[in-house]
Formats: sequence, structure tokens, C-alpha cells
Amino acid sequence: MALDVARARADTPGIRNVVHFNNAGSALPPRQVTDAVIDHLRLESEIGGYEAAAAAADKVENAYDAIAALIGCRRDEVAIVENATRAWDMVFYALATSFERGDRILTSRAEYASNVIAFLQVAARTGVVVEPIDDDDTGQLSVEDLRRRLAAQDAGPVRLVAVTHVPTQGGLVNPAREIGRVTREHGVPFLLDACQSVGQMRIDVDDIGCDFLTATGRKFLRGPRGTGFAYIRRELIAGLEPPFLDLHAATWTATDEFRIRPDARRFENWESNVAGKIGLGVAADYARAWGMDAIEQRVNALAEALRLRLGDRRDIDVHDRGAHTCGIVTFTMDGVDPEAVQRRLNEHRVNTSVSTVTSARFDLEARGLPAVVRASAHYYNTEDEIERLIDALPRP
Repeated sequence: MALDVARARADTPGIRNVVHFNNAGSALPPRQVTDAVIDHLRLESEIGGYEAAAAAADKVENAYDAIAALIGCRRDEVAIVENATRAWDMVFYALATSFERGDRILTSRAEYASNVIAFLQVAARTGVVVEPIDDDDTGQLSVEDLRRRLAAQDAGPVRLVAVTHVPTQGGLVNPAREIGRVTREHGVPFLLDACQSVGQMRIDVDDIGCDFLTATGRKFLRGPRGTGFAYIRRELIAGLEPPFLDLHAATWTATDEFRIRPDARRFENWESNVAGKIGLGVAADYARAWGMDAIEQRVNALAEALRLRLGDRRDIDVHDRGAHTCGIVTFTMDGVDPEAVQRRLNEHRVNTSVSTVTSARFDLEARGLPAVVRASAHYYNTEDEIERLIDALPRP
């Protein structure tokens, strides 16, 4: 079924101001999300923050149901936190308490800087070894190399496979389902960073086979900034103690005792952005109402059209890799710094961003790319907007 682009644009006030190809940074929210957030902030101003939270308890709880439905899990497996990085960190550092010298973490060469920095910090503390899995000929993670490394137990036990589904620096989609199949075969936990994939493609955690998944609200999901969430498989929750606790994550049961709550909300803390939570739930419901298959089809078609138009220019190189690509398109222009390209586009009210080597050193450094321009399409973009982007680019 074709997606109603006119209706999607009618729901998106920001299209009147800009051509927005920075959805991998922070998408334009639909008015339904903005209204939900503003309505709650207004309620807080009128009756008080605690009182407004109590009055909106059903809307807050809806966020858990909406996220669970979006990614195919149960509501007690969802924790809502401040952002995707905090969600990922809470899971990773809970797992890291059991790491020992000589243990191995396997990760992708497309991995995001924040994740790698956490790996390196824990490696310095514990002696765990961080191993990037090789890419295959298409540029995606090599499932065969993953199998080989998992089987090489003489090199040390693999305690975690942590992979970014869609990297910040390109349109690659790593083979998450195949990774999940292999990690299940070997009984190794699988943490999937889905920050760039949730909201632009169908995600089903049971189908993928990941044990943990983290994502943000502000990118392709079109939710509020300052929101993120984690999925933790129910069977693993009780065995994980978060790196810090408060009176929301645990109950003080006696003067010298406490009890951690049994669900995924043990990874949350008491103070939170209530309006943001409500808006996140609305964003998840809004995405599902369009249908994730329809969204993915539209996003991929726009991104491929943009790649083709960029490829028409001899002075432009497109850098997306992988057997499958998505809504993120990255490129460079001969003799023009990527930040200068971004500024030029911004002058024409076309929003893009720049990914630098410091965000993805395993990948971009190996390819000799200090930086790339990143244009990321969403379903409310149009073919005419693609032409506006192309027309705004510097000329040789």
C-alpha cells in the first residue's frame, strides 16, 4: 500500500521552513507528537509537575505499550530513559560487571564512537579484549568471520557481541537477523544498537534474535529529543544489576537492604521527562499507524533516488556500503570540504549533517575518509526536495 505523502506532510509543519534531510540527526516531528509534549508541559504549568504526572499516568504507560508493539516485545521488557546512549550504557555496563581479563567483546567495524569508547574504558579496567569483526565484500559485517571468532575459544571466551545495526556514517544495514542466529547457536549475548534503524524499518526483536536493543526517540522515530529506550529480554533481566540504582529502580526494604524491581524499569531512574515519555509513545503509535513496511519502502526509494542523482555528478562520490542500504546517504565532493558542502546546503535551507572520522574511526579511517556529508531521507520528503538538494550543491 502506497504511503499518503500529502497527509504525512500536512502533519509536519517543519516542511514549510526547510528541506529536511537530517533525519538521522533529528527528524521533524509530526504535530501529534509536538502537541502531546506541549499539552503536558502546559498541564504541568497549570497544576504542578507531580500532579500532572499523576493525571497523565495512562499516557505515560501507553509509551511502554507503544514501544513494545513497535519492536515486538513485552511491555515489562522496555525501559525508557533520557537517550539512546544512556540506554546502551545502562545495559553494557551491567553486563561488564562479569567481564574478566582475556574475555572478548566482538563488535562491528561500523561501530559508533560512544560504544567503542565504552568498550575501551572497560578494557582498560578489566583486561577484556575488543575485536572488530571483519567486513565482507559488500562492506557489511561478515557473518562468516563472526562464526570463526566465536568458534576460536582458545583466544578467550566471547562474553558479548555488540553491533550497530545502521551506522551513523552511511546507509549500510548490518545483517542483524543472521548475527542473532549465530549468537543464539553459540549462547553469547547480543546487544544491538538500533539508534538509526528504529523508525525507518521494521524491527522485531524475536525475529532478529537480539537479547538487548537500544534506540532513540529523536531520529527516524520522529519523537522528542531527550528520549530513548532499551529492550532487555525478560529471561535476562533478573541476572543484570544496573550500574546505578535509585528508589525507582529499587525499593529500600530495610535499613540495610534493598530489592531491585523485577522488570526492565530497573534500568530507569525516578526523575524523567514525563512530557517526553508521552511524546515518545505518541511517536511510536504514529509510526505504526503508517505501517513500518510502507515507511521502509518509501524511505529506501527516496534514498536510492538521491544516490542516483548524486551519481550523475562526476565530482561526487557516494560512499554507502552493504548488501542492503537504507535512508542514510553519504557522499563527498572533489576539492570541497564536507562541512563547506553542509554550510552551502544550509544557506539554501536544505538540512544535512557531517559524519567525521572521530565518530566511526574503525570504518572511516580505514577507507581514508576524514568526513562525509550525510543526507538522510524520511517518508515525508519528496522527489522535488531531492532536486532542491542537488541544485543547491556547489558546482565545479
